[in-house]
Amino acid sequence: MVGIALGIAGLGYRLVMLLIDVPPSNSDEATMGLAAMHISEGRHWPAFFYGQHYMGTLEAYLAAPIFAWLGPSVLALRLPLLLLYAAFLVFLWVLTRWLYSPWLATFTVGLLALGSDRILKNQLIGGGGYPEIDPLGVLLLLLSIGLALNRIRHRTVGYAAWGLIAGMLVWIQWLMMPYVVAAGVLLLASTRRQMLRRGHLSVLALLGGFLLGVAPQLAHTLNTGHDPVSVFLNLSNGGQAGWLDRLYGGTLFGLPMGTGMCMPSQCQPWQLWWGLAYPVLLVSAAVLAWRGLRRTTACAPLPGGSESDLATGLPAWPADRIRHAARLTLVVAAGVSLLSYVLSSAAGATPVESARYLHGLLISTPALLWPLWQVASRSGTQTGSGAIARTTRIGTSAALAGVLCTALVATVGLLKQAPDYRRLAEQRLDLVAILRVDDVQHIYADYWTCNSITFATSEETICAVLGEDLRAGLDRYLPYRNQVASAPHPAFVLPAGSPLSAAVAEHIAEQGLDPHLRHISGYDIYRPSQRIGLPRP
Repeated sequence: MVGIALGIAGLGYRLVMLLIDVPPSNSDEATMGLAAMHISEGRHWPAFFYGQHYMGTLEAYLAAPIFAWLGPSVLALRLPLLLLYAAFLVFLWVLTRWLYSPWLATFTVGLLALGSDRILKNQLIGGGGYPEIDPLGVLLLLLSIGLALNRIRHRTVGYAAWGLIAGMLVWIQWLMMPYVVAAGVLLLASTRRQMLRRGHLSVLALLGGFLLGVAPQLAHTLNTGHDPVSVFLNLSNGGQAGWLDRLYGGTLFGLPMGTGMCMPSQCQPWQLWWGLAYPVLLVSAAVLAWRGLRRTTACAPLPGGSESDLATGLPAWPADRIRHAARLTLVVAAGVSLLSYVLSSAAGATPVESARYLHGLLISTPALLWPLWQVASRSGTQTGSGAIARTTRIGTSAALAGVLCTALVATVGLLKQAPDYRRLAEQRLDLVAILRVDDVQHIYADYWTCNSITFATSEETICAVLGEDLRAGLDRYLPYRNQVASAPHPAFVLPAGSPLSAAVAEHIAEQGLDPHLRHISGYDIYRPSQRIGLPRP
């Protein structure tokens, strides 16, 4: 009951945040919203985020039915993501109960019911590739463990479901590959005898499900010739960040920021303690899981029941062995994810925004807490009654309290920032209202403004991105660029006082035109009397 109450509290907290437009929407989320709108109208069926050849559009397909029913809006786009968060809590609670203890499951749900600025942005902004990966990743692990423990009655359906989820994760977000591969190794290692007993049926079900899940990616590759795998790998390489910057941005700063222990866009010096503790806990969890796995491997499994394959006489893995193997799976997947992030240039070049790449680590939260929980929850007879044992229990309990308090302070930091975020949303609404009243149908704007306006107006105002050099910028949806380019008198909507706004004002003056400038809600709106020439791309 305590876990349910904590989960409902976390869900309610996020619902309230959504209703007051927190976290703030952005152009990337608007791009996903436009994809959902096009799907709901039957105009396009995009496999990937507009303008690129990776990061699947599952969020758009989930929102499309709601758009068809209620009309397009940021709230309608985010409602399925709220349900995905609820599913994540339920799945992780079940996983933690299976692998660790019921009270650790309750503690984990309570910790993840909190939510910092970075966490809520990852979970509730429909910008693609983050809100869905954690619930799907935990579900994949549950299927691996359930099949290994013979808890799934219809095993063929279970293998098909495993393949489907794995294929969807490959399509949606390659950052989850460490968890997909680790879960696959666990599945094959622990169920290979059962798969052999069932012949080719289990293998065909698994492969069939995987092909179905990854089908959008395969279709996109066949239609466009672009390979999402090579595109993603090319994006992950390169960069000029030094190793010290990568280590700092990837671990000391990136871990607390990416796992919900920091204030909006910054970490206070004292919050960086989690960046030091996390690798230590990861290694400790790995040692515990490895020792447990070795111990259960050395013990012969009991014959009969669910712990042997009666049809072949080959023993299946004991439940304890599966439990320790799954614990090790969580640790290894987290370690590989962290290492790959530290090796990337993003960790050093843009540590604040790039911390979102560590979002999948939330799946391994119970594994990280287990070394502390195991010591703190032991009774005096288990650890001894001496001063050292008592001090150890007090220390680990204090560490668990420190984790909870750090996450709570980060959550309070977001609550303090919420009024500012709300004002940003109100400014955007005022801007959209003015554009509608003035019947502005075509505009140029900066990247982070452009698609937000197009989506907020349901394409009543079409926007094309203007780069800093006044040439065409990154237009995610190219038909918009052509429509604005052919419009007779497009306006310019730019952040007030920005270098781009100053460049546009200077360019209009050079052509001897009246800019008809208005300052509205933090934006400069230019409506020159005739079309102005822009530099060619």
